[in-house]
Amino acid sequence: MSTVLVLNSSALGGASVSKQLAEKAVAQLRAQDPHLRVVTRDLGETPVPHLTTDGATAIRGGEPANAAQKATQALSDELIAELKAADTIIIGAPMYNFGIASTLKAWFDHVLRAGVTFRYTETGPVGLVTGKRAIVIETRGGLYSEGPAQPFDSQEPHLRTLLGFIGITDVTFVRAEKLAFGPELREQAIGNAQAVLERHIEERRRAA
Repeated sequence: MSTVLVLNSSALGGASVSKQLAEKAVAQLRAQDPHLRVVTRDLGETPVPHLTTDGATAIRGGEPANAAQKATQALSDELIAELKAADTIIIGAPMYNFGIASTLKAWFDHVLRAGVTFRYTETGPVGLVTGKRAIVIETRGGLYSEGPAQPFDSQEPHLRTLLGFIGITDVTFVRAEKLAFGPELREQAIGNAQAVLERHIEERRRAA
């Protein structure tokens, strides 16, 4: 039985375009596999705590020295177990101020752990979470994949680096851009992103 981990990070709840597109992706995958197991983390509604001194200490390993460190380490273990159990990771990632939501960053802060999801070697770090694919749904008010605003895109490169660092290199980015350019362009962008998403999922099914 295949497992999908869905990470939504929008603060807009049901009005979130990235969340809506992620739900459509899950529906398509479920239609292909009725026995699909889906685990969802809505980081916008139920945020992972940002790291404190105790949290950072716990993530670095070692025996927890207090209740706060123990809680952080337990949460990190839980999030990593969900990640490792998944065959596919779907990430709903709106762009906030040119980057990812701080809630999504906090999830990565709990998941990137030396000796657990990556390890250091003499030739550099090596990711330990391999054999998985990720579908990243990016929503943006402007146009950042090309044109004069492209250098301001700190979202996609950051996500590619974070995922690749732990060994997830089979990553597909689906972008819904120009969402703030008026109703017509907004609907067109959402429709185009949905078509790209559907085509990608169908192509992967045929190739399997």
